[in-house]
Amino acid sequence: MNDLKEKDTRMPGTWIIQTILRKHKYQLLLTYSLFAIEMLGLLMRPYFLGEAVNGLIQGSYNGLFFLAGAHLLWVVTGTIRHLYDSRTYSEIYTSLVTRLMTRNRNKDVSKLSAHSTLSREFIDFLEFDLNYVIEAVYNIIGSLILLCFYDAQVVLLCMTMMIPVSIASYFYGKRMRVLNKKKNDELEQQVNVLATKNTHRIHQHYNELRKWQIKISNQEAWNFGVMELLVMVIITVSLIISSKANGATMQAGDLIGIYTYILKFVSGLDTIPYMIQRLASLKDIIHRVEESGDTDEKEFEPEPVLSEVA
Repeated sequence: MNDLKEKDTRMPGTWIIQTILRKHKYQLLLTYSLFAIEMLGLLMRPYFLGEAVNGLIQGSYNGLFFLAGAHLLWVVTGTIRHLYDSRTYSEIYTSLVTRLMTRNRNKDVSKLSAHSTLSREFIDFLEFDLNYVIEAVYNIIGSLILLCFYDAQVVLLCMTMMIPVSIASYFYGKRMRVLNKKKNDELEQQVNVLATKNTHRIHQHYNELRKWQIKISNQEAWNFGVMELLVMVIITVSLIISSKANGATMQAGDLIGIYTYILKFVSGLDTIPYMIQRLASLKDIIHRVEESGDTDEKEFEPEPVLSEVA
């Protein structure tokens, strides 16, 4: 009895995540490691581009060779990862959705259909959105580190800009959690509504979905506008600071490097609101899937597979 109470107090959805990680940990470790290496090559490319430009102006090709090496690392690793990813995540999705549908076979068909779609979103989070998180970390932290080699004042400006971004993202996340819940509430009724074959009810259902999707899009649009205004401020002020601090001594390649890393930093900041929106959606999905039936992890243990030779 105590074990059951202890299980109920866990963070919602922990059992799903733990089960996927336990069953597919080596596959996920490999794909995320490949992506991390891929991002390293992408992060270093602007630096070597600047060095290549400076070198070519002075008649040296050394920077060009390093630039080609960084680009090759990115291309080779990215190609291998893309080939591997589709196999990994399709296997995880098949395993997850089959188990969910099997253990809840007696539940409402409309909810089962919705949960099948929502499970796909959960796997998409692992396949795409978690990669965005890794990329954002590289872009924010990596850009700040590399900008230190150009101008420390620019780094301070970028770090200062993270304060209003964090505040805006907090309120954005609260609003998106509410909107995603309302949309998914309506989505769960879809199969039942279609089964009525009532034209008015069906039209009303899709109008409700449209209404919530428009509200979500409006929220994203306003957040995009605020973020891009901050982007304009960061880029403008950073370039002014760098040009005044270094004056005529600044090389063309250094200016390219500063500008590119500011853009990468901003790109990382742009990912924050998107990830908040996706996490809000994922949290609601996990609640719905977990509430659809018993959360016994044993039901997700891999089934024994008969040998093909036998």
